[in-house]
Amino acid sequence: MLSGRAQELSRNLYSPAMRYFLAAAEAGSIRAASRELNVASSAVNRQILWLEEALGLQLFDRVGRRIRLSQAGELLLAHVRRTFSDFEGTVAELDALKGLRRGTVSIASVESVSEKLLPAVISSFRKSFPGIHVNVSVSSSQEAARKVETAEADVGFTFDPPENSALTVAFQQELVIGALMRPDHPLAKAENLDLEECLKFPVTLPAEGLSLRTRLDMVRNRIAGVSRTYVEANSLRLMRALAREDGVIGFQTMIGCEDDLSSGALVFKPLTDAPLQADRLCVITSSLRALALAPGMFFDHSVLALKDRNSSNDAKKAS
Repeated sequence: MLSGRAQELSRNLYSPAMRYFLAAAEAGSIRAASRELNVASSAVNRQILWLEEALGLQLFDRVGRRIRLSQAGELLLAHVRRTFSDFEGTVAELDALKGLRRGTVSIASVESVSEKLLPAVISSFRKSFPGIHVNVSVSSSQEAARKVETAEADVGFTFDPPENSALTVAFQQELVIGALMRPDHPLAKAENLDLEECLKFPVTLPAEGLSLRTRLDMVRNRIAGVSRTYVEANSLRLMRALAREDGVIGFQTMIGCEDDLSSGALVFKPLTDAPLQADRLCVITSSLRALALAPGMFFDHSVLALKDRNSSNDAKKAS
């Protein structure tokens, strides 16, 4: 839904049908939408029926008291979200012209980036723009890309986003996937390590559907025999905890595990398998709409911060 000021202005600039349709689609029921909008259920239903009649298409499938979007409804919802998102950005730009320095930035991020990298970027951004509201959603790589594509997020931090004309990759960095383990693990002193050697020991794997698991499976499926999997999880933080506490091997890039490595609780061993050499950390935006003022400022700041971080890391390696 729109923020307070944009929501107030939208009442006069956009038809009730579109606003009521959006509320019903997000709430999943007419009654829930009426409570959100503070209008009668009959008014919400009437506007949706009018919209369906005007379009000549059914937008919802009615299942008891619940409603579910039809294919036509899904298409219309994507359009309405893009329209309202653009409108909210315009309101933020108009406020900025008045010197209010307000606005909202919606960010979709994968878990590993949200551990240390993203908090540092947001913290430095807010020192310059303390009046801008930052909204962060942490999810899988696929979900982060989807949210940017459907205008649910302005900027995405993700790994290996799909090659999609609706997405623009504004920054990317190739990272090696490695094995995380305790310093006393039998493989901790190995100089060259591949996935096959790791799978001889109990491991914790990222859940299916995560980009990290996809890359690991490219190698894992070519290895004969059954791996001694200990647990699968969709949380990298949980997998690091298992590596620390139970001595299993976990897998990820160095993004997100900085504290465990600096404290010596875990060691990172790069894996030599070719498909694990170039996991791409990307900053993405939508190619279908221009960023509003506040998201644009955050986007520029984050890309510059990541480039500076890379330059700093390169300088440390060279010294």
